[in-house]
Amino acid sequence: MSVFELSEQEIQRRESLNKLREMGINPYPADLYPVTDYATVIKDKFEDGKQVCLAGRMMSQRDMGKASFAELQDSTGRIQLYINRDEICPGEDKTLYNQVFKKLLDLGDFIGVKGYVFKTKVGETSIHVSEFTLLSKSLKPLPLPKTDSEGKVHDAFTDPEMRYRQRYADLVVNPHVKDIFIKRTKLFSAMRHFFNDAGYMEVETPVLQSIPGGAAARPFVTHHNALDIPLYMRIANELYLKRLIVGGFDGVYEFSKNFRNEGMDRTHNPEFTAMEIYVSYKDYNWMMEFTERLLEHCAIAVNGSSETTFGEHKINFKAPYKRVTMRQSIIDFTGFDIAGKSEDELRAAAKGMGIAVDETMGKGKLIDEIFGEKCEGNYIQPTFITDYPKEMSPLCKEHRDNPELTERFELMVCGKEVANAYSELNDPIDQRERFEEQVRLSEKGDDEAGQFIDNDFLRSLEYGMPPTSGLGIGMDRLIMYLTNNPSIQEVLFFPQMRPEVHAVKVELTENEKTIFDIVESTGTMDLNTLKAKAGLSGKQWDVSIKSLTKQGLLKVNKTEDSLLVELV
Repeated sequence: MSVFELSEQEIQRRESLNKLREMGINPYPADLYPVTDYATVIKDKFEDGKQVCLAGRMMSQRDMGKASFAELQDSTGRIQLYINRDEICPGEDKTLYNQVFKKLLDLGDFIGVKGYVFKTKVGETSIHVSEFTLLSKSLKPLPLPKTDSEGKVHDAFTDPEMRYRQRYADLVVNPHVKDIFIKRTKLFSAMRHFFNDAGYMEVETPVLQSIPGGAAARPFVTHHNALDIPLYMRIANELYLKRLIVGGFDGVYEFSKNFRNEGMDRTHNPEFTAMEIYVSYKDYNWMMEFTERLLEHCAIAVNGSSETTFGEHKINFKAPYKRVTMRQSIIDFTGFDIAGKSEDELRAAAKGMGIAVDETMGKGKLIDEIFGEKCEGNYIQPTFITDYPKEMSPLCKEHRDNPELTERFELMVCGKEVANAYSELNDPIDQRERFEEQVRLSEKGDDEAGQFIDNDFLRSLEYGMPPTSGLGIGMDRLIMYLTNNPSIQEVLFFPQMRPEVHAVKVELTENEKTIFDIVESTGTMDLNTLKAKAGLSGKQWDVSIKSLTKQGLLKVNKTEDSLLVELV
């Protein structure tokens, strides 16, 4: 059986559904509903007596006898409804009010209302309803919180796992969650406008790639049946965007879904959104100034200010940002100077600092571990960490003043990387050597080093790529900071979760199981044929079929010449 346990409320809602159908009311009409107004707009721009038509979920209901108050929630917010029995039902038949509105509608049902705007005696903007329409019947009760007479909230829908699994319910009952995603959209829009105003073009590059390049990460692997080849989910879009710079675009950017087959925690999800932009004839110094202006612009667009709160910290995205070299940062927090040190010396230093390292790690990984463990977490305000060692940056141009370094920066905020940028390497011979070194590290056991040499990308560089600077920003992490959310799951509509296990099923009698299994095998069956196949006595049949329909598992529909039983 595939039917799960139904609560008493769910059974009652299914009974209401059947009664509505018996009354000739379609609980799921297909007709367009002519919405003209929205709750928040009506309240913000109050016009006494204005005729309005709006739709949404009924979120509360107070029966006052011949009149009732209800609350409707649409995409903008909530507004009070006033429903008078004699106005809804001007004739002798009061069924629409007494039966449909008071008894067969449930909280969470979608309704459409027409009426006029007024204010109650206590000054609350409301809709005096002249007509209402059921637009969609809700069969499952929303996890609505309750507020007592002292204003205390009970039964709040706060369990993170339930909220992430049932984001649709979370968005309905926790309005602040919707605000997070509205701000997320504002962030993307603000960034797009900033880039477009600068004359750069938004593009799309492949998600399925024959070589996972552009970053050091474990890819997800899939298989292309028609070509009979392995393909990799994109870990970064960098190499494709650079190909477009080779092709003659001055500036290109992309908001890309990337996939990395790695650990999950409060700041990492295996599927995440990154923005990467590449601009020709620029370097990383220019990109630092560009990034400062970009993030100040975005913070203001999202929150109305360059300042934001993240946990206990007040963050200010107003330009300019502090600049610290990686070498100086490590000196500042450890007293150790990485300049000129061999791999063995770096490994020994890391071990001396209590950092877990092993023999598979090359110089770049060792330096990265030292910085990550001892330095990174100290940068709360936006800070550029610059001039990374060459071993850490296989796609980055050698520093113009020091061949041991690269022209790279990472932007740190609240102890985490938010952005990464380079003066891009455009020497194809140097690039090939860097790729080959990554492969050697991979063969040595570094599972984060690049395992492939992208010969097509190298070929594109051989045609010539102009001096270029590139920037990547983790959009999920940035919106975490701009909305004061310490968990990445809070800023993703549908974060990755383990599959849900449904273990509890409806307890049916043997006779009920017999009937249900027969109908489940066909979906629909003539009632008399079903009765004959079940082979039950008259009393057993009557008790069992009545129980199944009452529980909302089966329904009986009348046609011109027979009765049909079907799954709900």
